[in-house]
Amino acid sequence: MNLHEYQAKELFAQAGIPIPKGKVARTPEEAYQIASELGQTVVVKAQVHTGGRGKAGGVKLAQTPEEAKEKASVILGMDIKGYIVEKVLVTEAADITSEAYLSVTLDRESKMPVIIASPAGGIEIEEVAKQNPEKVLKLRVNPLTGLLPYHSRQVSGFLYADKNIRKQAETILKKLYALYFQADLTLAEINPLVVTKKGELIALDAKVTIDDNALVRHPEFEKYKEFFGAEKIEEEAKKAGLSFVKLDGSIGCIVNGAGLAMATMDLVKFYGGRPANFLDIGGSSNPEKVIAAMKIILADPNVKAICFNIFGGITRGDDVATGIVKAVNTLKPKVPIAIRLVGTNEDLAKEILSKVNLNVFSSMTEVVKKAIELSKAA
Repeated sequence: MNLHEYQAKELFAQAGIPIPKGKVARTPEEAYQIASELGQTVVVKAQVHTGGRGKAGGVKLAQTPEEAKEKASVILGMDIKGYIVEKVLVTEAADITSEAYLSVTLDRESKMPVIIASPAGGIEIEEVAKQNPEKVLKLRVNPLTGLLPYHSRQVSGFLYADKNIRKQAETILKKLYALYFQADLTLAEINPLVVTKKGELIALDAKVTIDDNALVRHPEFEKYKEFFGAEKIEEEAKKAGLSFVKLDGSIGCIVNGAGLAMATMDLVKFYGGRPANFLDIGGSSNPEKVIAAMKIILADPNVKAICFNIFGGITRGDDVATGIVKAVNTLKPKVPIAIRLVGTNEDLAKEILSKVNLNVFSSMTEVVKKAIELSKAA
């Protein structure tokens, strides 16, 4: 689960990591009020779950409360990579002398936390690693021993020459690492970590990703849940007991079993089609899951045909067929449907499906080719 910048900064503040003062505004008038309270130059920043806000015009400097109101009115409602800006963070502007990058994330290759640091902050770390790899330090940490003093000294020494700044950096890293573990994060990132003209280190921006599998241990994070677009659909699918991933094709795929789902999508691509999704109804024969799957697929306006590929083992074919019939009669889909349903109770399933006059096949190749043909005719 990704957090907005202001939410990430809430966690940083609780962990004792210094951040600039600021509040969230949902209207230009609120932005004006917050800027008035701060009483100095502010930055108005779009709060969306995507990067590239600055390049898209979602981050603007405001010298006065009136200007903050004006900038907020421009940013609110802006579309940034498909995300509509509904709120902005109005925060103190900082007098910056240098910018660095600092994060703790998961290195899946070594299965260990890794600290990533760079004196070239303020830009994407991937670009720094590509253009100037010597400016990126990666330091893996054994999770059994945790962050040791020499880790902090090595990172601070890589980033700064000034002893006072180094001490501050060591303290911030210790707190960032502790937050990473205590909150079950997969990413805790500060970019940029700035040195002000007063010689103070501040986390000017913050990015946090929480491990979804650990949310059961953190009921306090429920308030941070927000879903938009494909994320909202995927969350609805999860609640219905379905595994769903939105793609950009036109063939809606409803399959049982992750392996068969992947094979179906590969076949769709092989024969010139484009899958609109990955959707695995699992081993359950519950007809309601089939209806839920159909609702999710039909909510995508790009879907021109639906391809069912069901191999009945534990899954009973007649129950799936019953779900398909109920879904067709209830939802009345306007897109054509091609079905392959073999295995347990196959004959009974075909008898049930004969009542709704659907295209039923016995092989994967046939059903995929038919779905592609129907999508082109739709």
